[in-house]
Amino acid sequence: MTTNTLEQAVTITLPDGAQRHFDHPISVAEVAYAIGPGLGKQAIAGKLNDRLVDACEMIHSDAQLQIITPRDEAGLEIIRHSCAHLVGHAVKQLYHSAMMVIGPVIEDGFYYDIAFERPFTPSDLAAIEARMQALIDQEYDVVKRITPRNEAAELFTTRGEAYKQRLIEEMPEEVKAVGLYVHQEYVDMCRGPHVPNTRFLNAFKLTKLAGAYWRGDAKNEQLQRIYGTAWADKKQLKAYLQRLEEAEKRDDRRLGRGLELFHFQEDAPGAVFWHPRGWAIFQSLIDYMRRRQQAAGYVEVNSPDVMDRSLWEISGHWHNYREHMFTTETEDGRSLALKPMNCPGSVLLYRHGLKSYRDLPIRMGEFGKVHRYEPSGALHGLLRVRHFTQDDAHIYCTPGQMDAECRDVVALVLDIYRQFGFEEVSIKLSTRPENRMGDDATWDVLEGALEQALTGMGLEYRLNPGEGAFYGPKLEFVLRDAIGRDWQCGTLQVDMNLPERFGLEYVDEDGQRKPPVMLHRALFGSLERFIGILIEHYAGKLPAWLSPVQAVVLSITDEHAAYARDVAQLLNGVGVRTEVDTRNEKIGYKIREQTLQRIPFLLVAGAKERDAGTIAIRTREGEDLGVVPLKQAIAQLLEQVQAPDDHQRQTDLQRLLERMSAA
Repeated sequence: MTTNTLEQAVTITLPDGAQRHFDHPISVAEVAYAIGPGLGKQAIAGKLNDRLVDACEMIHSDAQLQIITPRDEAGLEIIRHSCAHLVGHAVKQLYHSAMMVIGPVIEDGFYYDIAFERPFTPSDLAAIEARMQALIDQEYDVVKRITPRNEAAELFTTRGEAYKQRLIEEMPEEVKAVGLYVHQEYVDMCRGPHVPNTRFLNAFKLTKLAGAYWRGDAKNEQLQRIYGTAWADKKQLKAYLQRLEEAEKRDDRRLGRGLELFHFQEDAPGAVFWHPRGWAIFQSLIDYMRRRQQAAGYVEVNSPDVMDRSLWEISGHWHNYREHMFTTETEDGRSLALKPMNCPGSVLLYRHGLKSYRDLPIRMGEFGKVHRYEPSGALHGLLRVRHFTQDDAHIYCTPGQMDAECRDVVALVLDIYRQFGFEEVSIKLSTRPENRMGDDATWDVLEGALEQALTGMGLEYRLNPGEGAFYGPKLEFVLRDAIGRDWQCGTLQVDMNLPERFGLEYVDEDGQRKPPVMLHRALFGSLERFIGILIEHYAGKLPAWLSPVQAVVLSITDEHAAYARDVAQLLNGVGVRTEVDTRNEKIGYKIREQTLQRIPFLLVAGAKERDAGTIAIRTREGEDLGVVPLKQAIAQLLEQVQAPDDHQRQTDLQRLLERMSAA
C-alpha cells in the first residue's frame, strides 16, 4: 500500500523554481487552483515539460509546468484556435448540411474552411457571429476525448463529415488515436489544446469571407473560408479593429487607384500596370538604390529572364521550388523557365573568366524581374504579385572576408530603412530547413557566420528554426510600420552550396583553386512590395523626395495661367517634379483636390505673384509658407525634395576633396 502511494506522488516544478507536492496524479487545472483561485480561473492550458497540453491533462509523474493564461502568447493562440472550432459549432447549428474542413490559427486570428452548397453572404456571416456569441454566453465546457482512429472515422461517417474522414484516411499508419473536442452536440477533430470553457472566447470578431480550395490546390473542389480574429480581452479586440479600419484607409490598392499610380486587371493576373506617377516612384527607388550600391562598391549587372531547365536543376530550384515556377517548352523540345530568382544568372556571370583572390569580394547588384506563381487567392495589390523586381545582389568572397561582408550588408540594410522612416527593425535568423542541400558541417559554418556578424555588431535577433532557404540560412529584416504592422522585407543568405554545385572557383594566394562563399542579398526585397508598404506606411503621403509629383502650380484665374506654366517649367528644369493646374475652377476647389492627391507643395499664382515675380507656397498639411521670390522658392523646394542620401554623399565628397588637397 505504501509503495503504491509513493508511486503516485507527484512533484510539480514551476517556472520560478518553486515546487508543489501532491500525493496523487493531478490535472493542470487542479494545479492552477492549488496555486490560487485567481490563477485557476484564468488557466487555459499548461506547458508540461515544454509541451502544450489541455487544462484537463493529467500529470502522473514529476514534471515542470507553466500555467498558460490569456496573457501568454501561447494562450492567445489557443483562444484563436478554439474560436475557429466555435465557428464550426455555430455553422453546423445554422446550416446542417455544411461540411467542416480545417480551422487553423493565422497571424492575428483564424479561419475555417467549409464546404456548403451555396456561397455564404454577409448576412450569413452576421448570423454565424451572433450564434457564436450565444454559445459563448452559455459558458459550456469544451471536453477532450482521445479516440481510437477507427472509431473517430466511424463517428464522422455517421455525421456526414466527408472531409474529416479524408483527413483521417490521410494520416500516417502509426497514428492509432486522434483528439476529439466536444462542444455540446458538436464534435471536431484537433490536436489541441483548446480552452476548457467558452467563457474565454468573448473577445472575437468574424472579419470576412473568401474562397479556398481543398488542400490549397486550384485543381481541387472549391471551399468557403470564414476569417476571424480573437483576443485576450475586449480592449485588445477594439484596438485591433481600429488598426484594421486604419489599414483599410491605407490600403495600397485603394490609394493606388485614387492617386493614379497603378492598376491590376485580369489580362495579366498578379502583374502591375504602372501609370506615369507610379513609375516615377519606381524609378526614384531604383535611382536611390543605384547610388547606395555604387557607394558601397557594387557593380550592376543584368541576366536573362528565361533560362534552360538544366540551370534550375543544378541550382536545386527545379526540385525544391518547381511549383512556384513558370515554365515553357520550345518547338524543339527544350525546357525553359522564367527565372523565379536571379541566382543562377549571377553565378554564370561570375563563372565567366577566372577569378583571383585579389578580385574578391565581387559585389554584383541586379534589378532583375522575377516570376513566381502565386495562387489567385493569395494575390493582394502590390504586396503579393506574380511578377516583380528584386533589388538583388550576390557577393562572392573568401571565407576570411565573409564576416566583414555580412556586417556591411546588415549595416547598409538598417541605414537604408532608417532613411525611409522605419526606425523599428527586428531581425530573424532562419536556420536549416528539413528540405535542404549540403551537409550539416557546412550549415554549421554558415549559421555560425550570420550569428557571429549579429553578435559582433551588438544586434538582437530572434531565432527562426527551420525557415532558412534550401541552400543556406538567412537573416530576415522585419519593418514595423506607422500602425504597428510588421513587414518582412530584406534578406541576407550565406551559401556555400550553390558555388560548389556550379563549380565556382577563385585562385587563392597559395595558387590553389577554391570555391568562394556566396552571399545572397536583397534590401527592399521586391520593389513593388516595398512601394506598397511605403504607400500604406505614409497613407499615400510619401516623403517629398519620393513623391511622383513634388509640386503643383495653381493659377487663380485664366489670366495667370501662362505665369503658372512658366513657373512649372522652371521647377521641372531644376529637377523638381512639377505639374500645373490651370483649370477654370475656383482656387479653393483646386487646393482641396490637389491636397487629396497628397502632393507635398502647392504653389499659387495670381496677379500679385505674376507682377512681382513671386509665388505663394503652402504644404499638403495646410501650412502657409508665405509668398517668396522665385529664386528663393526654387532653393527652398530643392532643399525639401533632396533624397536622404544626397547630403551624406555631398559630405563624403567634400571630405575626400579636403583629404586630397591636404596631401
